[in-house]
Parts: sequence; structure tokens; C-alpha cells
Amino acid sequence: MNQYRTDSMTIDEYFQIREKSDTLLEYIDGFVYMSPSPSTKHQRISRKLENKFGSYIEGKSCELFHAPYDIELKNEKVKDSKIVIPDISIICDESGFTDARYVGVPSLIVEVLSPSNQSHDLITKLNIYMNYGVKEYWIVNPMLNAVVVYALNDQNMYEQHDMQKNKGEVTSRLFEGFRIDTADVFNN
Repeated sequence: MNQYRTDSMTIDEYFQIREKSDTLLEYIDGFVYMSPSPSTKHQRISRKLENKFGSYIEGKSCELFHAPYDIELKNEKVKDSKIVIPDISIICDESGFTDARYVGVPSLIVEVLSPSNQSHDLITKLNIYMNYGVKEYWIVNPMLNAVVVYALNDQNMYEQHDMQKNKGEVTSRLFEGFRIDTADVFNN
């Protein structure tokens, strides 16, 4: 994940840049970060996960969005807004939809790691999503064929709910009965 500019800017300046650019740009703590283009493996994994989650939430009051879709993280407990572009977002509170983006906190976010953005997703975004109250955060690592699921506990801190590498089922705490076989996710 590369910084788009080295100087900080306001969220209004970010929106001006974003309107004129097709580049995937995220806004975090006054800085703009450029997301790398996803690899073929990344896209295949993302599509498989979208299909599985999409089938599960069909008929429920949640909606799935995939990148590129801007999420303006906003809640009353955190003073700043941040703009992120998760690989997959599942949104169960429809009150935050605008024509341009979602403003609020998705219920579940999935990030598929790329070699160049690992620390951004593993550290920066994990802490951001936890602080804003994303109930469940899935980190999918194609380099290790691993899926880690973090869920908010009673103290609003992430704890590892599940983790599988290469084979085995991964489950969701948020969506009861939802499970994915990791072998299906990582095999072409």
C-alpha cells in the first residue's frame, strides 16, 4: 500500500482528488493511500468468497458490496472519518447508504492480502475496523493459503474466532451456521 501523497490533507481535499481519479484511494488519518491492482489469484479468491457470502445472506436484511466501493467509516465514538475500500463488505444497517458510498460501519469486512499491502491490512486496518466497531474482520492470505477471522468481544476488542491454513472449515461468529472450506477458496 503506497501513499498517494506524502503531505496530509483534509477529507474535502481527498473527495476532490477522488472525484477526478479512477485510482483506488483510501483516506486514513489525513493521508491518502493507493491500493494495488489485484492479482488473478486475489480476484478468484474474492469472487469465491463473494459467492459464498452472497448465497448465505440472500433473503436476509444484509447486502454485500465488493471493491471498488467506498466505505466512509463513521460512528459517534470516533471523531474522525476514514475512507476505505475493502475487498468485501457486508452491510446490515441500510441507513448509511448514499449515492456515492456507504457512511457508517459494515457488519463484516473481508480483506484479501496482496504482497504489497500485508502490514496495512494486518495492522492498520485491523485496528481501524476494531475501533469503529466492525463486528467481524476476515483476513485472507493467498500467500499462506490461510484465513483468519477476528470477532469483537464484549470489551469491543478483536479476538481470533477462527483460523485455518490450507484445509478445514472457517466459521463466522456473526453469521451463525456460515462456513467456508478453505480448500475451496484457494484451489483454482
